[in-house]
Amino acid sequence: MEKWVLKNKKADFAAMTEQYKISEVIARLLINRNQESKEDIEAYLNPALDRLHNPLTMKDLVKACDILTNKIKQGKKIRIVGDYDVDGVASTYVLYTALIKCKALADYEIPDRIKDGYGININIIEEAYRDGVDTILTCDNGISAAEQIDKAKELGMTVIITDHHDVPFVESGDQKEYIIPKGDAVVNPKQWDCEYPWKSLCGAAVAFKLIQILYDRFGIDREEMDSMLEIVAIATVCDVMDLVNENRVIVKHGLNLLKQTKNLGLKALIEKNNINLSGLSAYHLGYIIGPCLNASGRLDSAKKGLKLLLSETKEEADLLAEELKTLNDIRKDMTAKGLEAAIKLVEEGGMVKDKVLVVYLKDCHESLAGIIAGRLKERYNKPAIVLTEAEGAVKGSCRSIEQYNIYEELTKCKHLLLKYGGHPMAAGLSLEEAMVSLLRVELNQNTRLTEEDLIPKISIDILLPLGYLSEELVTELERLEPFGKGNIKPVFAEKNLRIRKASILGKNSNVLKFQVVNDYGRVMDALYFGEVESFLNTLSEGFGQEEVDNMFRSRSNAVRLSVTYYPSMNEYGGNRTVQIIIQNYQIIK
Repeated sequence: MEKWVLKNKKADFAAMTEQYKISEVIARLLINRNQESKEDIEAYLNPALDRLHNPLTMKDLVKACDILTNKIKQGKKIRIVGDYDVDGVASTYVLYTALIKCKALADYEIPDRIKDGYGININIIEEAYRDGVDTILTCDNGISAAEQIDKAKELGMTVIITDHHDVPFVESGDQKEYIIPKGDAVVNPKQWDCEYPWKSLCGAAVAFKLIQILYDRFGIDREEMDSMLEIVAIATVCDVMDLVNENRVIVKHGLNLLKQTKNLGLKALIEKNNINLSGLSAYHLGYIIGPCLNASGRLDSAKKGLKLLLSETKEEADLLAEELKTLNDIRKDMTAKGLEAAIKLVEEGGMVKDKVLVVYLKDCHESLAGIIAGRLKERYNKPAIVLTEAEGAVKGSCRSIEQYNIYEELTKCKHLLLKYGGHPMAAGLSLEEAMVSLLRVELNQNTRLTEEDLIPKISIDILLPLGYLSEELVTELERLEPFGKGNIKPVFAEKNLRIRKASILGKNSNVLKFQVVNDYGRVMDALYFGEVESFLNTLSEGFGQEEVDNMFRSRSNAVRLSVTYYPSMNEYGGNRTVQIIIQNYQIIK
C-alpha cells in the first residue's frame, strides 16, 4: 500500500509569480524543490553554461594537467583505463578524444566485465608495462585500487586517477580513515579535502573538468570542449546522478547538443531506435540510448560501444548501432526471464519479510544483476542485491533506497567480501559462494530500516484539478526539465474522478485509456502505462466485474478513482489537446 503525502511548503507565491514571470504552479514546484533563494531560482530557471563550477578548485586537477602536458610534449605513451558501463565508456571517449586532439600518443583499455571485473587490475597494469606505457590515466575507476596503483608505481609508471566513486575507508571507533591510492595525481571531488563545491559528478563529468583545463592549455576552441557535453549528459543520466546544480546544466545543454549531434555513432543509434529528436529527453538517454551502449559491455565488449562513439563513417556507425540495438533487445529478453526467477525466489524462498533482499541467481548472466536488482528495489521498495555465479567467485550488484546507504552497509560486512565498491545508492561486490547466506543474515541483522521506511511514499506537489490544465501550462512545465533523480517529474493529483469510458491499447495490450470527468465537469483523456492487469484486478475487487465491464462499454458505472498524474499534449488529426498520464491510483468506494 502506498502512502500519499501532500507537500505543503509555504512561500509568497504571488511575489514569486510577479518577480520571475512564472505561474503559481511553477512557483510552488520551485519551492517544493527547495529552490528558495533568488540565486537558486534564477540558476534553476536558466541553467546556462556559465553556471558550471570552476575546475581549478578540484583537488589535483591542475597537477594532473601539468603531468599530462609534460607527457604529451615529451611524446610519452599514455593509456586511458576506463570501465565497461556507460559512464566508463563515456569517460574514456572524453579523455581519448581530448588527448588525441592535443596530439598525445594515447590509447585506451576497457576491462572485460566477465574476465577482468570492475576497474583497473594487475593484469591491465602488467600489460601496459609490457606495451611500453609511461602513464596510466584512469576514469570512472581507480579510487579503490590502492594495491593496483602501488604495482604500477613499482613498475615505474606515472599514474593519474580520475574517479567519482566514494573514497574507501576503515573505521576506527567513531572515526573514518580514508584510503587514498598513491597516484601521482588523484582527481575525485569526493575526497574530504577537495574544495570543489559540487561533489555529485559522474566519472565522465570529472573527465570533462580535466579537459576544460587541458584544452585551455593547448589553445583548443571552447566550442570543441563544450561539444563533449552531449556524451557527458548521457553518462550523468545513466549513472543516476542527481539532476540538480551542475548536473542540471550538463544534461540540459547536452540534450540540446544531441538534437543536432554531429557524432555519427549517436546519430545512427538515435535513428535505429526511431527517437523523435524534437521530443528528446533525459528518459531517452536513460532508457534507450544508454542501455544500447551498456549492452555491449554486458553481452560483448564495451569497446564496441566506444567504437560506435568514435565512428568516422556513416557505414561503420550504422553497422555498430544495429549490433548494439540487437544486443540490447537480447538483453531485455534475458532480463525479463531473470527478473521472473528473482521474484519467484523472493516470494517462495522465505525472503518476503527481509528488509534487505539478497537473491542468488546462479545461472543468470552476471551483467544483468544490476538491472534485476533495480527492478526488485522498485517492486518491493527495499534495498536489493542480486548475485550470480562468476569465474572463481560469486559476483553481484546492489541497488538501494534513499534511507539505506548500501556502500556503508557493505563496509560493515566487508569481512565476508572479496571486493566491493560504489555509492550510497548502488554498489558492486564479489564473495565466495559459502558467504552468500551469511551476507543476507548480517545485512538484515545490522539494518536499522523500519517498516515505515519500506512503505512507498508518493509525494504530491499540488492538488491540481483538471480545469487548471492548459497547453500553456504544459509548455511552462518544460522549463523544469530535465527530470530524473533529484529533480523528479512533478506529481499532481486529482480526487474522485469518474470514468466515462475505457479501452485497452498497445501492441501488447499494455496501455489503458480512459475518458475521465472530475467533480466540476471537466472531461479529459487519461492514459496509464503501468501493469494493466493489476489495475483492472484492483477495480474488479473494489467495484465488481460488472461495473468494470460497464466502464469498457461506455455505460454509467460506479468506478471512482483518485490519481496522481502529469499532463502532456496529445496530437491527433491536426488537433492538440491536453491529456493526463496517470502515475498512481487509489479507488474510492
